[in-house]
Amino acid sequence: MSITTGSNAIDTVFAELKAKGETALIPFMTMGDPDLETSVALVQAAEAAGAHMIELGVPYSDPLADGPVIQRASERALKNRIDLRDCMAVASKAKVLGVKMPFILFTYFNPALQLGLERFFDLLKEHGFSGVIIPDLPLEEDAETRALAESSGIHLIPLVAPTSQARVERIAAQAKGFVYCVSSLGVTGVRSTFHDGIDSFLSTVRKAASVPICVGFGISSREHAERFAGQADGVIVGSAIVRQVEDALPLLTSSDEAERKQGLQAIQDFIAGLKPRTSVS
Repeated sequence: MSITTGSNAIDTVFAELKAKGETALIPFMTMGDPDLETSVALVQAAEAAGAHMIELGVPYSDPLADGPVIQRASERALKNRIDLRDCMAVASKAKVLGVKMPFILFTYFNPALQLGLERFFDLLKEHGFSGVIIPDLPLEEDAETRALAESSGIHLIPLVAPTSQARVERIAAQAKGFVYCVSSLGVTGVRSTFHDGIDSFLSTVRKAASVPICVGFGISSREHAERFAGQADGVIVGSAIVRQVEDALPLLTSSDEAERKQGLQAIQDFIAGLKPRTSVS
């Protein structure tokens, strides 16, 4: 992992973790599921559990990369009319409450385009985001977005799937922040196994990238995190956490404060249990 340190908080965190030989734990959560106030509390719980940075997912009506668990979470959030600005505001509210870890927005391109790309990046900067992931923005069409991201000091983090080696190398070589390595072809979701070529794929990305590499899609347990800890600089856990939120909805939406705290603690404990015990090699 080669890191150029700078003012971006993502770079700083990876540099600190590299010095300690640790793997980054990066949770993903759907904002507004079940409501924005709970989303802020869940972000706090994630940091308390030991997360190093976090992806805030914008609920979207046509989430091409998302499996059924995150699709259901998006549907619940959209019933509350949660939009892009609401999701960004979660970061600001969490920071006011003392959350220090870097924030990464995960959104599809259309909401950003509807807002206006310049305004989109102005708001990301205003709310203190360090990175953005746009899964449906292909490399061939990202020039304007990439330029605005760089001028805003925000990392446009690419997803790279195990496709052709030439394309993998091209995407990885231009990456900022980190490369999001998709562990399996298809949509997000909990998996018990990973495709046969995953190790070779990660090796290819590692050689081409000048930034850290992280693995996501299907990571759902400490065992999975440890499986990749020696090959990747970070692991991203989405569907498994979103499912825990779904299971805890009766507690999280309870009018009884003790029950609500119980629900938040359950999510915090789950995230804490994901942290790999294996150091980065």
